[in-house]
Amino acid sequence: MSAYRFCRTDDIGLLVDALNRCWAPYFPDEPAMTPAAFKRSIRDLQVWCSSCMVAFQGSDPIGVLIGAKRPSGTLIHKIAVHPDHRRQGHGRHLLTSLSSKLAILGPPRMVAEVPETFSPASGLFSACGYVEEALLTDYVWNGEEEKNGGAGGTGFVIPFTVDDLAANGLLEEDYPEVCWMRAVETITARKGEIAGFAVASDERIEACILYIKDAGPQSSDLTAEIVSLRTFIEDGGARLKHLLFQLRAQGIRTLRFPKTHPAEISKERLEALGFRATGGHVLYAARAQSA
Repeated sequence: MSAYRFCRTDDIGLLVDALNRCWAPYFPDEPAMTPAAFKRSIRDLQVWCSSCMVAFQGSDPIGVLIGAKRPSGTLIHKIAVHPDHRRQGHGRHLLTSLSSKLAILGPPRMVAEVPETFSPASGLFSACGYVEEALLTDYVWNGEEEKNGGAGGTGFVIPFTVDDLAANGLLEEDYPEVCWMRAVETITARKGEIAGFAVASDERIEACILYIKDAGPQSSDLTAEIVSLRTFIEDGGARLKHLLFQLRAQGIRTLRFPKTHPAEISKERLEALGFRATGGHVLYAARAQSA
């Protein structure tokens, strides 16, 4: 007989086990979840254990939902049912249970960023009334466009941090629409890991890039992930090219820019800067409802 329950802060071990049993079979190339990594998601993404659920068959986890909550809404960060227990209604039950809870407690907006290739999840969200809001595109830049140019940009290039972004009023309400992992709350939580550059005039910041160098045994100082890429001057992308050249001069040869929202920066601008699309996620959204 199946059972379901919401989790508590002392259930991190259970949630880690459930993710490794239920999520990992679909994404075998991802590293195994650990308590330390899960606690990091609490800090960086505002995962709430009380917004997480586990489905059981006896004492064995057979399904898991990981929810992250902010005033703007709740992200279904991960949801998966063990391959041996699919098509038995477990995923729908997890989603509708959280929806009923949020209909009472809020916030009412619920979103999910589903890999294009993860068809079981796409089918589940569509069947549960979620609608597609946007396509979040994964981009990669390898510096080829900057090998023979880019150093002649306009303005002064200065080191730039998340605190500098805030001090210049660039973390306020008009912050562009972005994926959950690049929202203001996340970059503020991760600011100690984030470096960057900006093009500045005497009056203002004209463009900026923030990034995190890849770390770990399988990574290289030559690769990094973009956290923010913004221009405040319409110059055909010249200042952004100048900043990319600065990163290349620092030894970074490859930049990843995952889950880029079309409102964040246009496809045409990124392609002109030398980025190429490598995949994507579908942004689904719904409003919490009582069952």
